[in-house]
Amino acid sequence: MLKIQKFAAIDIGSNAVRLLISNIIEQDDEPTIFKKNSLVRVPIRLGADVFLKGEISEYNQERMIDTMKAFSLIIKSHGVTRYKACATSAMREAKNSAPLSEKILETCGISIETIDGEEEAAIIAATDLQSFINPNRTYLYVDVGGGSTEFSIIHNGIKKMSRSFKIGTVRLLNDIVKSETWQELELWIKENTKQYDKIELIGSGGNINKIFKISGKDIGKPLTYFYLTSYYKMLQNYSYEERITKLNLNQDRADVIIPATRIYLSAMKWSGAKDIYVPKIGLSDGIIKSMYYETVSSVVV
Repeated sequence: MLKIQKFAAIDIGSNAVRLLISNIIEQDDEPTIFKKNSLVRVPIRLGADVFLKGEISEYNQERMIDTMKAFSLIIKSHGVTRYKACATSAMREAKNSAPLSEKILETCGISIETIDGEEEAAIIAATDLQSFINPNRTYLYVDVGGGSTEFSIIHNGIKKMSRSFKIGTVRLLNDIVKSETWQELELWIKENTKQYDKIELIGSGGNINKIFKISGKDIGKPLTYFYLTSYYKMLQNYSYEERITKLNLNQDRADVIIPATRIYLSAMKWSGAKDIYVPKIGLSDGIIKSMYYETVSSVVV
């Protein structure tokens, strides 16, 4: 018997806000299928406000409310049975995030849960990575966001540890990442990967997804450290305007793609990884999966 449900995940990031709607397809004695139905991305860039001024501007508060109204209507029109909205780094740090969340609940009917960095890393790492990885290998999983980057060590298919660092693309663009934070990250990566003979990276986030798409690589094939280094140098030879007009990057991607690539390259250098795999998953995928598994476990109980 075939059963299809629709779940929605809202990821309120420091660079962009995303709505993912997925079909959950269940069949008797068959693995559940998670099929992306719709993805809407709005580049509000909350972090540009929060990391510099400590709060979300009136202008971006209005944009957030308008976006959530639109998301609410899309969720309704799709016939979504369950949704979850998670806010990350920028909303965690904004002085006025609580009143904004309350206003969004009142006007849009959307309840926002602000999660910490460790929970964010755990949700992302729970995105059924087993279907993307070799259970006999060791990986450093790196999810680059606008306000923070989440790191997880996965050995023989088991997550050994996770850590969130306040190193993100929007913070780097605004030059507000301390050298001590970089040093702390370098030490954490080296200390936690040195025991493994060989380690590979798994990268997630809009920027590495874009780079992978541009590379023309087949799904499941990795990008090499050499390729990513060459691409990073090439990006720096173009101005912001040229990255839009000549490299065909969206205006909200053309600036953050450079600091994002720097983070991935640093992680590869410090871990000794030669390859980076790009499975095209992220927080919104993890939210969908976690909602589904919560539903299944409650039914089983």
